[in-house]
Formats: sequence, structure tokens, C-alpha cells
Amino acid sequence: MEKNEIRAVIKYLCLKKMSTKDIHSDLVETLGDSSPPYSTVARWAKEFKLGRTSTEDEHREGRPSTSLTAENVKKVEEVVLEDRRVTIRHVAEVTGISYGSIQRILANELHMRKVSARWVPKMLNDEQKKKRVDMSRANLEKFQADKDNFLSRFVTMDETWIHHFDPETKQQSMTWKRSDEPTPKKFKVSSSAGKVMASVFWDAEGIIMVDYLEKGATITGSYYAEQIRRLREAIKEKRRGKLRAGVLFHQDNAPVHKAAIAMAAIQEAGFELVEHPPYSPDLAPSDFYLFPRLKEHLRGKKFDDDSDVMAAVEDFFQSQDKDFFSKGILGLEKRWTKCIDLLGDYVEK
Repeated sequence: MEKNEIRAVIKYLCLKKMSTKDIHSDLVETLGDSSPPYSTVARWAKEFKLGRTSTEDEHREGRPSTSLTAENVKKVEEVVLEDRRVTIRHVAEVTGISYGSIQRILANELHMRKVSARWVPKMLNDEQKKKRVDMSRANLEKFQADKDNFLSRFVTMDETWIHHFDPETKQQSMTWKRSDEPTPKKFKVSSSAGKVMASVFWDAEGIIMVDYLEKGATITGSYYAEQIRRLREAIKEKRRGKLRAGVLFHQDNAPVHKAAIAMAAIQEAGFELVEHPPYSPDLAPSDFYLFPRLKEHLRGKKFDDDSDVMAAVEDFFQSQDKDFFSKGILGLEKRWTKCIDLLGDYVEK
């Protein structure tokens, strides 16, 4: 939804005498990770309750910023929401906006920061923290009641963009040299425009299924529902006894994942959903474990086309042993525990 559409919804719910807390909860339930932070909802709710009627941004007096325009804020927001793992440098390359301006837009206009390599709201409100604690406690109790049973039944998934070329980090590009040798020149390189969307479904034993989005296509509720049906068949083929034991299925709160048609497919598959709080990539194994390791492995490598990217992804996954994948799932216990100890705040490591 566009900003003005969301503001119109806030205005309507204010007219219905709903509290700010309930308005925000309603938006989170409907829009998932795409919903605005509580601070934004509270600010607009206050304005509307004081008699404001317009949902447009007010004109600000003074010297206008050449970068902090509504158009540029929207550009940055669109790029980040398309891929929440995107780097500031890549956003700068795509939008043509300076690195520093994007930092200010993310921090001051969009109120976002990065957690587990994903852009999330900078501050969690009390309700969001409570939900994180409650869900972490429920999941932790289920996990600790019978770890072997939990691990054998658990399946998780997420999507990620993989570029045809992603430059090495500064640390990765460092080379050894003698004290009398000149420092090697490092030329500026940028991520390629070519990229592939991979939906990865995995468990403690390894990869169950990877789906690559065709060029020009988008993931919708119906597309995701079809993925769920294919996942069930893949589990039946590759994980004997898992369907009979009952799959504990974990996903984030992306709108396509929560769409009615997708939820119906999950129910029809016989999967039991593991609760996952909104804005919580730090509690998702794909975000805090699998994808960062995949991206680190691929960084600095150039691929000619999508098929080369897919082959490299498959090679990486096939080169990992079972312990690699089980370690990622087992990491949930520590993170759920730490989330509870931090009273719902983000788990950085």
C-alpha cells in the first residue's frame, strides 16, 4: 500500500474511535512486515484526532534538501522493501542518491536499521516486544520438551535475491604484500543488475526444495500456495516419515505468506505453523544463518546468467554436510532464550 493509503486507513480507524495501539495491531495483522512502525502510526493518529483531514505531507519552509524529497524517500523505500537484505551501497547505485543521504533517509524518514542483514524498524514498541517474548517462550518450551522430535519435524523457508555479481567486502578483498611493495589498487565495483529470486525450503538435514522465480514474475499468494503443494511432495519423497510425524512449518509474516490462499494450502498440506513475530529476522534461521553464509560464499564471483547463479547456489548447498544445516536450526534455542532475556529486543548475535 502507498503511504497515503495507509494514512487514510489510520484516519478511518481514528474516526471509529480505535486506540492507536489497536490501529497499529490491525495494520501489522493485515500488512505484516510492510506495515508502518508504531511511532508513525501514533504520529498520524494524533494529527487526525486533533482535527487534521489531509493525508498528504505538509510543505516545509526553509531551504529544501536536494536529496530528502518525498520522491527520493519513496525510491529508497521501494528498493528496500523489494529486498530487505539490500546494502546501502546497492541502494545508492540503483537510485542515484548519495550514500549519506540514503543513511539519513533510512534512519530519519523510514526509521529503519539492519538486523540479521535485513532492514527492520529502528525501534520496536512494547506490544511488538511482548509478542516476540511470548512467541519465543512458546517456541522454546516446545523445543526443549523434546529436541529430537522438534528437529525431526521442523521445516523453515524464506526468499532472497541473488545477484549475478556481488562485490567482495573490504575484508575479503585484502591481500598480503611486502612492506616495500606498493598498495594494490582497488577499483570501484558495483553489484550487477541481473539477479535471481530463490525461495529456499530446508530443515536440520539439508535443503528440501529451492524454487527460482522466472524473470518478470512476482511471488503472489497463489504462487506461494503452489510452492507449498510442491514442498509437501518434496518432503514425501526426500524425508520419509516426516509427513506422518507432522511437519512444524516456519515462515515469516510477509503478506504473500499470510494470504488466505497460502494459509489454506498450508492447512491442506497438514503443516502445523510455528509462530513467528513480525519484524523478527533475528529469529529466522534463513536470515541469521543460511543466507549470510550463502552470500559470503558467492560474493566476488561473476555469473554470466541466471542458470550459472542457480548452479552455484546448488553447488554450495550440496557441499555442506548435515551438521551445517542442523547448526542453523539449533541456533533458534539460543536466540529465543536471548530474546526473552532481552525482554523482546533484537538479538544482534
